[in-house]
Amino acid sequence: MHLQVIAHAHNGFSQKFGIPRQSRKDSCIETHIIFTHAYRVREALRGIEDYSHLWLLWGFHEAVRREDKGKDSWSPTVRPPRLGGNKRMGVFATRSPFRPNPIGLTSVKLLGIEDTPDKGLVLVVSGADLLDGTPIYDIKPYLAFSDSHPEAKSGFAEATQDYHLEVHISKHLLQEILHKGCPWDEIKEILSQDPRPAYQNDPERIYHLDYAKWKIDFIVDNSTLYVQNIVEI
Repeated sequence: MHLQVIAHAHNGFSQKFGIPRQSRKDSCIETHIIFTHAYRVREALRGIEDYSHLWLLWGFHEAVRREDKGKDSWSPTVRPPRLGGNKRMGVFATRSPFRPNPIGLTSVKLLGIEDTPDKGLVLVVSGADLLDGTPIYDIKPYLAFSDSHPEAKSGFAEATQDYHLEVHISKHLLQEILHKGCPWDEIKEILSQDPRPAYQNDPERIYHLDYAKWKIDFIVDNSTLYVQNIVEI
Protein backbone atom coordinates (compact mmCIF):
# COMPACT_ATOMS: atom_id res chain seq x y z
CA MET A 1 0.00 0.00 0.00
CA HIS A 2 1.32 3.42 -0.93
CA LEU A 3 0.13 6.23 1.35
CA GLN A 4 -0.38 9.72 -0.03
CA VAL A 5 0.77 12.69 2.03
CA ILE A 6 -2.29 14.96 2.04
CA ALA A 7 -0.94 17.68 4.33
CA HIS A 8 1.84 18.70 6.69
CA ALA A 9 1.69 19.90 10.29
CA HIS A 10 3.36 23.21 11.10
CA ASN A 11 4.09 24.55 14.57
CA GLY A 12 7.00 25.66 16.75
CA PHE A 13 8.45 22.21 17.45
CA SER A 14 11.64 22.24 15.37
CA GLN A 15 13.17 19.33 17.31
CA LYS A 16 11.82 16.14 18.88
CA PHE A 17 13.02 17.15 22.35
CA GLY A 18 10.12 18.89 24.05
CA ILE A 19 7.27 17.56 21.93
CA PRO A 20 4.39 16.34 24.16
CA ARG A 21 4.44 12.56 24.53
CA GLN A 22 0.70 12.44 23.90
CA SER A 23 -1.93 14.78 22.53
CA ARG A 24 -3.30 17.13 25.18
CA LYS A 25 -6.92 18.18 25.48
CA ASP A 26 -6.31 21.52 27.20
CA SER A 27 -3.27 22.62 25.21
CA CYS A 28 -2.75 26.27 24.21
CA ILE A 29 -0.24 25.29 21.51
CA GLU A 30 -1.56 25.69 17.99
CA THR A 31 -0.68 23.58 14.95
CA HIS A 32 -1.57 24.49 11.38
CA ILE A 33 -2.50 21.69 8.99
CA ILE A 34 -1.52 22.84 5.51
CA PHE A 35 -2.65 20.67 2.61
CA THR A 36 -0.43 19.67 -0.28
CA HIS A 37 -1.34 21.07 -3.69
CA ALA A 38 -3.10 17.90 -4.87
CA TYR A 39 -5.44 17.92 -1.85
CA ARG A 40 -5.97 21.66 -1.57
CA VAL A 41 -9.61 21.18 -2.54
CA ARG A 42 -12.31 23.08 -0.68
CA GLU A 43 -14.97 20.45 -1.25
CA ALA A 44 -12.90 17.90 0.65
CA LEU A 45 -13.43 19.90 3.87
CA ARG A 46 -17.14 20.55 3.41
CA GLY A 47 -18.88 19.96 6.76
CA ILE A 48 -15.69 19.65 8.83
CA GLU A 49 -16.55 22.88 10.67
CA ASP A 50 -19.39 21.00 12.39
CA TYR A 51 -16.92 18.89 14.37
CA SER A 52 -15.06 20.05 17.45
CA HIS A 53 -12.32 17.39 17.33
CA LEU A 54 -10.50 15.42 14.67
CA TRP A 55 -8.29 12.36 14.30
CA LEU A 56 -4.98 12.83 12.49
CA LEU A 57 -3.17 9.85 10.97
CA TRP A 58 0.46 10.75 10.37
CA GLY A 59 3.97 9.43 9.91
CA PHE A 60 6.96 9.23 12.26
CA HIS A 61 9.19 10.66 9.53
CA GLU A 62 12.20 11.16 11.81
CA ALA A 63 12.05 7.83 13.64
CA VAL A 64 15.47 6.55 12.53
CA ARG A 65 15.99 2.80 12.62
CA ARG A 66 19.34 1.23 13.41
CA GLU A 67 21.33 0.81 10.19
CA ASP A 68 22.89 -2.47 11.29
CA LYS A 69 19.43 -4.03 11.48
CA GLY A 70 18.12 -2.67 8.20
CA LYS A 71 15.39 -0.15 7.49
CA ASP A 72 12.69 -2.84 7.38
CA SER A 73 13.60 -4.38 10.73
CA TRP A 74 11.49 -4.02 13.84
CA SER A 75 11.70 -4.97 17.49
CA PRO A 76 8.82 -6.66 19.33
CA THR A 77 9.74 -4.77 22.50
CA VAL A 78 10.66 -1.15 23.23
CA ARG A 79 11.80 0.92 26.22
CA PRO A 80 9.14 3.56 27.06
CA PRO A 81 10.80 6.80 28.26
CA ARG A 82 8.27 7.26 31.07
CA LEU A 83 9.40 3.93 32.56
CA GLY A 84 12.95 5.19 32.79
CA GLY A 85 14.13 3.55 29.60
CA ASN A 86 15.10 0.41 31.53
CA LYS A 87 11.96 -1.69 31.27
CA ARG A 88 10.84 -3.33 28.04
CA MET A 89 7.22 -3.48 26.95
CA GLY A 90 5.60 -4.96 23.87
CA VAL A 91 5.64 -2.49 20.99
CA PHE A 92 1.87 -2.91 20.52
CA ALA A 93 1.35 -1.99 24.20
CA THR A 94 3.09 1.36 23.67
CA ARG A 95 2.97 4.39 21.43
CA SER A 96 6.63 4.17 20.50
CA PRO A 97 7.56 5.63 17.08
CA PHE A 98 9.64 2.53 16.30
CA ARG A 99 6.93 0.27 14.91
CA PRO A 100 6.52 -2.15 11.99
CA ASN A 101 4.71 0.70 10.23
CA PRO A 102 5.71 4.13 11.59
CA ILE A 103 2.17 5.51 11.73
CA GLY A 104 0.87 7.80 14.47
CA LEU A 105 -2.66 8.61 15.59
CA THR A 106 -3.56 11.84 17.36
CA SER A 107 -6.81 13.43 18.48
CA VAL A 108 -6.86 17.23 18.24
CA LYS A 109 -9.28 20.07 18.86
CA LEU A 110 -10.36 22.01 15.79
CA LEU A 111 -9.96 25.68 16.66
CA GLY A 112 -10.84 27.10 13.28
CA ILE A 113 -10.35 27.14 9.53
CA GLU A 114 -8.29 29.86 7.89
CA ASP A 115 -8.92 30.82 4.27
CA THR A 116 -5.54 31.86 2.88
CA PRO A 117 -4.73 33.17 -0.61
CA ASP A 118 -1.64 31.02 -1.11
CA LYS A 119 -2.29 27.83 0.89
CA GLY A 120 -6.04 27.39 0.55
CA LEU A 121 -8.02 26.30 3.58
CA VAL A 122 -5.80 25.68 6.62
CA LEU A 123 -6.97 23.77 9.69
CA VAL A 124 -5.93 25.31 13.00
CA VAL A 125 -5.86 22.71 15.77
CA SER A 126 -4.57 22.37 19.33
CA GLY A 127 -3.28 19.43 21.33
CA ALA A 128 -1.10 17.94 18.59
CA ASP A 129 2.02 15.98 19.60
CA LEU A 130 3.68 16.52 16.22
CA LEU A 131 7.02 17.76 14.96
CA ASP A 132 6.99 20.68 12.55
CA GLY A 133 6.75 19.27 9.04
CA THR A 134 5.11 15.98 10.04
CA PRO A 135 3.35 14.36 7.06
CA ILE A 136 -0.40 13.83 7.47
CA TYR A 137 -1.90 10.79 5.73
CA ASP A 138 -5.55 11.21 6.65
CA ILE A 139 -8.00 13.27 8.69
CA LYS A 140 -11.17 11.84 10.20
CA PRO A 141 -13.84 13.35 12.46
CA TYR A 142 -13.78 12.45 16.14
CA LEU A 143 -17.14 11.04 17.23
CA ALA A 144 -17.76 11.38 20.95
CA PHE A 145 -20.53 8.76 21.06
CA SER A 146 -18.26 6.03 19.67
CA ASP A 147 -14.65 7.17 20.15
CA SER A 148 -14.83 8.18 23.82
CA HIS A 149 -14.51 5.47 26.48
CA PRO A 150 -14.31 7.06 29.96
CA GLU A 151 -14.15 3.63 31.60
CA ALA A 152 -11.09 2.55 29.61
CA LYS A 153 -7.87 1.48 31.36
CA SER A 154 -4.57 3.05 30.28
CA GLY A 155 -2.07 0.40 31.32
CA PHE A 156 1.29 1.59 32.64
CA ALA A 157 0.57 5.10 31.34
CA GLU A 158 -1.99 5.70 34.13
CA ALA A 159 0.80 5.99 36.71
CA THR A 160 2.20 9.11 35.05
CA GLN A 161 -0.88 10.73 33.51
CA ASP A 162 -0.97 13.51 36.13
CA TYR A 163 2.80 13.96 36.36
CA HIS A 164 4.05 17.50 35.80
CA LEU A 165 6.72 19.91 36.98
CA GLU A 166 6.30 23.27 38.64
CA VAL A 167 7.93 25.86 36.38
CA HIS A 168 9.85 28.74 37.95
CA ILE A 169 11.12 31.81 36.11
CA SER A 170 12.45 35.06 37.54
CA LYS A 171 10.19 38.10 37.29
CA HIS A 172 12.91 40.05 35.50
CA LEU A 173 13.41 37.40 32.80
CA LEU A 174 9.66 36.93 32.39
CA GLN A 175 9.08 40.66 31.87
CA GLU A 176 11.97 40.79 29.40
CA ILE A 177 10.76 37.95 27.19
CA LEU A 178 7.11 39.05 27.28
CA HIS A 179 8.22 42.47 26.06
CA LYS A 180 9.86 40.73 23.09
CA GLY A 181 6.69 38.80 22.23
CA CYS A 182 7.73 35.42 23.61
CA PRO A 183 4.85 32.88 23.71
CA TRP A 184 5.43 32.14 27.39
CA ASP A 185 2.16 30.28 27.97
CA GLU A 186 3.09 27.76 25.27
CA ILE A 187 6.66 27.37 26.52
CA LYS A 188 5.47 26.95 30.11
CA GLU A 189 3.08 24.19 29.03
CA ILE A 190 5.91 22.35 27.26
CA LEU A 191 8.28 22.65 30.22
CA SER A 192 5.67 21.55 32.77
CA GLN A 193 5.35 18.22 30.95
CA ASP A 194 9.04 17.50 31.68
CA PRO A 195 10.68 16.98 28.28
CA ARG A 196 13.60 15.05 29.81
CA PRO A 197 13.91 11.26 29.42
CA ALA A 198 12.81 9.67 32.68
CA TYR A 199 16.26 8.15 33.22
CA GLN A 200 17.91 11.59 33.39
CA ASN A 201 17.73 13.11 36.85
CA ASP A 202 20.83 15.26 37.32
CA PRO A 203 19.89 18.52 39.12
CA GLU A 204 23.09 20.21 37.86
CA ARG A 205 22.58 19.41 34.20
CA ILE A 206 21.48 22.29 32.00
CA TYR A 207 19.01 21.27 29.31
CA HIS A 208 18.41 23.14 26.08
CA LEU A 209 15.10 23.29 24.23
CA ASP A 210 14.18 25.12 21.04
CA TYR A 211 10.62 26.21 20.38
CA ALA A 212 9.65 28.46 17.48
CA LYS A 213 12.34 31.15 17.46
CA TRP A 214 13.23 30.79 21.14
CA LYS A 215 15.98 28.86 22.91
CA ILE A 216 15.26 27.85 26.50
CA ASP A 217 17.85 26.73 29.04
CA PHE A 218 16.63 25.04 32.22
CA ILE A 219 17.52 22.74 35.08
CA VAL A 220 15.28 20.42 37.10
CA ASP A 221 15.57 19.78 40.82
CA ASN A 222 13.09 17.25 42.20
CA SER A 223 9.66 18.41 40.97
CA THR A 224 10.60 21.98 40.07
CA LEU A 225 11.95 23.23 36.76
CA TYR A 226 14.03 26.40 36.88
CA VAL A 227 14.33 28.46 33.71
CA GLN A 228 17.88 29.74 33.43
CA ASN A 229 17.53 31.78 30.27
CA ILE A 230 15.35 32.36 27.21
CA VAL A 231 16.75 34.06 24.12
CA GLU A 232 15.62 34.61 20.55
CA ILE A 233 17.37 32.39 18.06
